[in-house]
Amino acid sequence: MAHGLPKQRFWCQGVLRFALAILCLCMVGCIVGPTLFWPLKKNSTVGASCRSCFCDCSSTDFILPPGLLNSTFSDCSKKDPYVKELKKSAVALLIEEIALQRIVSNDTLERTRATTKYIKKASSKYRKKAEMCIAAVETCEEARERAEAELREELKLAALWKKRARQLGWKGDSKRAHNS
Repeated sequence: MAHGLPKQRFWCQGVLRFALAILCLCMVGCIVGPTLFWPLKKNSTVGASCRSCFCDCSSTDFILPPGLLNSTFSDCSKKDPYVKELKKSAVALLIEEIALQRIVSNDTLERTRATTKYIKKASSKYRKKAEMCIAAVETCEEARERAEAELREELKLAALWKKRARQLGWKGDSKRAHNS
């Protein structure tokens, strides 16, 4: 039993090394392969990837030094319907974006106006309630002051009647006299 285990471990290590070697070869092929076949691929697809040009290349304006723009090349984009469509779609997209921004800003403005209107109504409502409360507090304060003044007058009048009663011989209630 002890002899079977090392052979199995050696076999697993061999399979693992073989798998790693295959993986390394695939990675090298993916990295180096496209650079090796680039010239072949470039020559075969040049004709297939170019669109036909609508330019008038037979004119004499074509003989300009490199880097200078001549009218022939600028006319190419004017005659090409694909370029015109792109320009139109870009303009249409910009117009649509401006329209959407206008709609969003109008919606935001409308919400702001509605919120402001609601706040003004709520403020007016609470201001009226506050004024009513202030008026009620003032009324209650005046009534309290009148009641205190009347109480003082009643106490003065009661003291006067008590004084007259004692002068006429009233001795008063003995229980009340001790509690007061």
